[in-house]
Amino acid sequence: MACSFYRLFLIVSISAPIYCVPPPRAPSKGSPCMSSTRSTAASQLSSSNTDFAFRLYQRLILKTPDQNVFFSPLSVSACLAMLSLGARSATKTQILQGLGFNLTHLPESSIHQAFQHLLHSLRVPGKDLDLRMGSVLFIKKELWLQTNFLDDVKRLYESKVFSTDFSSSSTAREKINSYVEKETKGKVVNLIQSLEPLTVMVLVNHIFFKGKWEKPFEVEHTTEEDFHVDEHTTVKVPMMSRLGMFDIQHCATLSSWVLLMEYVGNATAFFILPDEGKMQHLESKLTKEVLAKFLEKRYARSASLRLPKLSISGTYDLKSVLSKMGITKVFSAEADLSGITEEGPLMLSKGLHKAVLTIDEKGTEAAGATFLEAIPMSMPPSVDFNKPFLIIIVDRDTKSPLFMGKVVNPTQK
Repeated sequence: MACSFYRLFLIVSISAPIYCVPPPRAPSKGSPCMSSTRSTAASQLSSSNTDFAFRLYQRLILKTPDQNVFFSPLSVSACLAMLSLGARSATKTQILQGLGFNLTHLPESSIHQAFQHLLHSLRVPGKDLDLRMGSVLFIKKELWLQTNFLDDVKRLYESKVFSTDFSSSSTAREKINSYVEKETKGKVVNLIQSLEPLTVMVLVNHIFFKGKWEKPFEVEHTTEEDFHVDEHTTVKVPMMSRLGMFDIQHCATLSSWVLLMEYVGNATAFFILPDEGKMQHLESKLTKEVLAKFLEKRYARSASLRLPKLSISGTYDLKSVLSKMGITKVFSAEADLSGITEEGPLMLSKGLHKAVLTIDEKGTEAAGATFLEAIPMSMPPSVDFNKPFLIIIVDRDTKSPLFMGKVVNPTQK
């Protein structure tokens, strides 16, 4: 007799508005010191997360080589790591190895403890950065979950758990979408279009980021300019501009201009503009080691910078992407998720990821901010981000990439 599988729905949603002035927040209270063991685990977690970010990026651009790409590697990896708490045998091993962890050198318990510390550090309130990340489980109200799984997702991933009536898929969908919309400040709406009839649990991970530049742009200097999507397509975009001191250099290895812009707080944005015809070269040469060198060796120089205002989004079915990265069993009848429930076989039917990015100078005028700086008298280089470029936002404390993407057409939402 054929066995019916209950469905588990994985959702990762993010919103990353980049504004100049965020709302005020409570002062940071700091985070507890780690032992050397925890520090080592955190370092390995950062390294694995960065590797995973680049591997996931490569898979996403293969699917849509000529379109915008934007996602949160940290949000995806945290959601999968949390799911692995309920996985067993080969299903668990596939998930953790697919995330880039060497289980010989880093025990599973250390992986989850490192995620616990990382997620806690990102949730510590700060007055300058609005960065909130969280997980939630929507569980069929009749489903009996393993106590250890519930305890671990709450303790290690600070996940919330909601009992949900999945007998009405429209009601359940509305409840989940409403929650995601609220947590992402209205940036991610109608994430779920439909739920499968046998769905018994939905895992959601969400991250919201809002920061202000240390060196903001002036609204009155923003003008409409051309953005060259490709050699045949040009679109009009609002282009922010400023003359001043920037951490910017031309990298021969990448054949690209590399700009690092700081947020007031603990985040840094990389904007990487390849030379003409060098996008594929850049994508093949950019690694975590190259990224780390730019963070370690800063280079300030005067420049005339032009950067487009934009709002882009990306929606991805993680099932097809992760399957190509070696994570297959959890999506199949071979899935062993008995650590979540023993009431029946459970498999992951879908993994949905949606990301929204906004780059803006919004709020500068309202805050009455004025920025003055001295620049050398020599002629500064003019760097125009008026063609496709990459963006990576990194948490400076943990060195973990929060967001990663490619802007091909700023006018495509």
